[in-house]
Amino acid sequence: MSNRLALDLSGGTLRVLEGVPGGPMRCGESAAPAGALEGGRVLDALALGQALRQLLARSDITTTRALIAASDVIASFRLLTFPKGIADADIDAAVKRQLNIGSDRMAARHIEVAGNQEERTIFAAVWDRNQVVAIAAAARHAGLEPAAVDLKSLCVARAIPVASCILLDMTSDPCEAVLIEDRVPRTAHSFKLESGGDLALSLANGLKPALAFQKRSGARGFSADWPILVRSDQVLPSLLTGRLEQLTGHPVDPLPRPPRVDPEVRFVPYLTCIGLVMRRRV
Repeated sequence: MSNRLALDLSGGTLRVLEGVPGGPMRCGESAAPAGALEGGRVLDALALGQALRQLLARSDITTTRALIAASDVIASFRLLTFPKGIADADIDAAVKRQLNIGSDRMAARHIEVAGNQEERTIFAAVWDRNQVVAIAAAARHAGLEPAAVDLKSLCVARAIPVASCILLDMTSDPCEAVLIEDRVPRTAHSFKLESGGDLALSLANGLKPALAFQKRSGARGFSADWPILVRSDQVLPSLLTGRLEQLTGHPVDPLPRPPRVDPEVRFVPYLTCIGLVMRRRV
């Protein structure tokens, strides 16, 4: 398998990774230029592209065909289930109703994912077309060929070696909670930590919408055994994780290392890039 290049543009830190699972990897990171990438949205494609070009050069990365991760803020997604015998046209109509595509600025796509024998499971997403154009333009300004744009939630769900979990991402600002079922994200939610006071309670309050969504949606395999996996630059103290377990009713564990990742790569900050190079289709 030839090298793949992953660009993580989902936050204020630009990250790049070149390689394939099971092989050597190169990576690098830098802050996004002021005013070029804010709140997960590309505001200045030229400045962003120039910064990416410099980062790739410093990281000795030469692959030019790029897989790109975008922030979930530019999109909405749903995981929908239908009876096995439903017609494709009926699925198309249901997806349009669910995602409420009300503007020419928005684009949509849905794909079928693995499910049980009695149902068809559809992952459907709608995204800001202008943002995808801006992301592709930034890549071209960096001298790259944009091959695909993926949502951050899809990337991390692919990389985490646990099929069903709640990802608590404390590396992003604001924090994020991603509910993952059978390696497919069901919902993503951002929240600000309350300043001062009880950190465990603040985290538990931030996780509530994701946990409530799961209970409302009635996922087939949902249970209190699903772990909360913490993506953090530092391991949380045991007293904090123990209190978070009490408040949420779920076990709390550090993020496990994805399989077949170069041991030289810090997998926590580069988790999104790792999920990109694990894509089956490029």
